[in-house]
Amino acid sequence: MDEINKKIVEILKKNGRATYSNIGKMVGLSEGAVRKRIKALVDSGVIRQFTIKIGLTEGAEAMVQISIDPSFATSKISMMLKKISNVETVHEITGQHDIAVMVSAMNIAELDECVEKIRRIEGVANTNTIFILRSW
Repeated sequence: MDEINKKIVEILKKNGRATYSNIGKMVGLSEGAVRKRIKALVDSGVIRQFTIKIGLTEGAEAMVQISIDPSFATSKISMMLKKISNVETVHEITGQHDIAVMVSAMNIAELDECVEKIRRIEGVANTNTIFILRSW
């Protein structure tokens, strides 16, 4: 990935609604060139999805660290987690826990419901929920 594509990805990470025209002005390309580059980034899998991130003043966000029973495949649990609504990202990690997921919801009750769904997945041995207070 060249430097221009890296800049485009950074712009989109900060503002997924940035227009092709505005991105072009920031990276020194035409709207059409930016459109082609973004399409290529999506087609190649560099950009997997565009999402909406709810501001913490309007919702709740948490990281849920998950320990998996060793008799279960971590990758299978990860695939099940991706299907749960409110789960934004799934990360297989090293350390005390096997998986970390980012969860966002409109309110604490909805977030709690999501965590309960995670706990009910067969193979999930333990969870540790960390509420996000502020993001920079």
